[in-house]
Amino acid sequence: MSDDAHRPESAVPTPRSPVRSLLRLWPYVRPVRARLAGAAGVAVLASGTGLLIPLVLKWLVDGPVAERDAAGIWLGGGILLLLGLAEAGLFGLRRWLVARPLASVEAAMRAALYRHLQRLPVAFHDRWPTGQLLSRGTTDLQLLRMFLAFPLTFLFVNGVTILAGCAILLAQRWSLGLVLLAPIVPLVVLCSVFEAKYSVAARRSQDQVGDLTTLVEEAVLGIRIIKGFGRHRAQARAYTALTHELRATELHKARLLAAIWGVITVLPETAIGAALILGTVQVADGDLSAGTLVAFLSTALALRWPVESIGFLLAISNESATAADRYFEVMDVPEADAADASVLPAAPGAPAPDGLAFTGVEFRYPDAPAGAPPTLRGVDLHVRPGETMALVGATGSGKTTLTALVPRLYDATGGRITLDGRDIMTLPRDELRSLVAVAFEEPTLFSATAAENVLMGGEEADGDGVRRALRVAQAHEFVAALPQAEHTQVGEQGLSLSGGQRQRLALARAVVGSPRFLVLDDPLSALDVHTEARVEAALREVLATTTALIVAHRPSTVLLADRVALLSGGRITAVGTHQQLLRESAEYAHLMSGADPAGAGPSSAPSPADPARTAEETER
Repeated sequence: MSDDAHRPESAVPTPRSPVRSLLRLWPYVRPVRARLAGAAGVAVLASGTGLLIPLVLKWLVDGPVAERDAAGIWLGGGILLLLGLAEAGLFGLRRWLVARPLASVEAAMRAALYRHLQRLPVAFHDRWPTGQLLSRGTTDLQLLRMFLAFPLTFLFVNGVTILAGCAILLAQRWSLGLVLLAPIVPLVVLCSVFEAKYSVAARRSQDQVGDLTTLVEEAVLGIRIIKGFGRHRAQARAYTALTHELRATELHKARLLAAIWGVITVLPETAIGAALILGTVQVADGDLSAGTLVAFLSTALALRWPVESIGFLLAISNESATAADRYFEVMDVPEADAADASVLPAAPGAPAPDGLAFTGVEFRYPDAPAGAPPTLRGVDLHVRPGETMALVGATGSGKTTLTALVPRLYDATGGRITLDGRDIMTLPRDELRSLVAVAFEEPTLFSATAAENVLMGGEEADGDGVRRALRVAQAHEFVAALPQAEHTQVGEQGLSLSGGQRQRLALARAVVGSPRFLVLDDPLSALDVHTEARVEAALREVLATTTALIVAHRPSTVLLADRVALLSGGRITAVGTHQQLLRESAEYAHLMSGADPAGAGPSSAPSPADPARTAEETER
């Protein structure tokens, strides 16, 4: 399995300069730039303090030590101790200065990503695996915080330290200084080669972490399916394959880092050894004082960490650059709500009627093949104010797609949809979704209490409103039986509840806000016949005060509606009452009967009260 197997095509990386990638962090860093600049200044001061130590050693060796001045030796030792304490204190101050602002930067970036994900179109979430998004909001942001805390500062600080140290070396003995500076050119070349190779490996590793996160998340959420079908070995093999790929990539990164670190260590150490030999000869010949040699070598040793850390800092910087690329791959996707900043003008045409109206609506999924026909084409339908319209059609006819267009989970690619004469494309999404409530066939619950899940459909509702919605959905009895009634946590995805219980809570969420428009996608499919009858009786009261569009598969649900629309081949082919369509539409009669085409006909439609339900229609 390749590292792109779980990622959308749009997420495949394009080459980008690491510097350009990291510069995109500036808007988030700008509010704390003064604190970070202060921390960098403190770090430079600390490194400068460290470079003073060799100069003190030179004075100490050539002066008090050579002259056997005990007082001078104690003075020199005291100065060295103070310089060491000052260096340590300054580095500690630097860490304190960056801790709070960088935590704020990470929090701001994570909040921005979360807000952006909430405003992205549903089509984006259809394409992107959840694990890839999770890794961008967790491990990638942690890498970026690490970069801002350490490499960003020390690439600058160590650069200044190396320049200052080289100046001191050349000032003390230019011939020895040139020996130590000889490895610079090969080091620059090798570091540039390392950077190019490591950035590729770092990107591959981070994408593979996202793939692995996706697999783990799917395995946890689908644990019942995995166990029910005995697929744990297949899942384990898939997990093992991904971990082996990630392990191979990490080992490749380790080999690259080991190689560059080895070169960065060997070349300077060789230069120091050569300078030591040459300096010792000069001291023996009387051309160089012992104190100068000690100071020279001490300065060279003080520069070991700044030089040897280059590989480590470049590695983190490249991983951070790829993390920034992955973060902005998501942030650069246009938001679905972008058009809400300025309300779009109404489309020209005849005045739209009140209620819910579809006029020439077409829709094609963004990822559909170029030659494929649109899912919906030329849909014309009018749900009158206060009317309940049932939407019926064969599997794959586009019923769920049509209902998803009303709250603009997807935007129609042609035609228009109006609510009480207003084109939904001219409505800010917040206003639109305050007018329209939805309940989907696959109910989604959150890791919250039963009441909190219901209140997602109407935050202004009070406790009485929640209880009323639970009664309408016939959920009040099982909710009351929970350990803490409506204040009981229902668990992730509501998996502690049965399918019918989850569906009833989702229905309660749809009706709690007393919406003007109600869109229900087969809301009773998981209920047993007796519960369904009670829900239908209570639901009639709600439907009497709203305009509703209900996707229906069973006659009992259809009978909740005033009229029925038949969707076939992406078009509305018939509209009428249930009895009228049974008489006039063979396709509708066949859908309602469930018989094979040869026996389809009006007489085969079962009674809505027929208790002969299949096992799939009952609650577990």
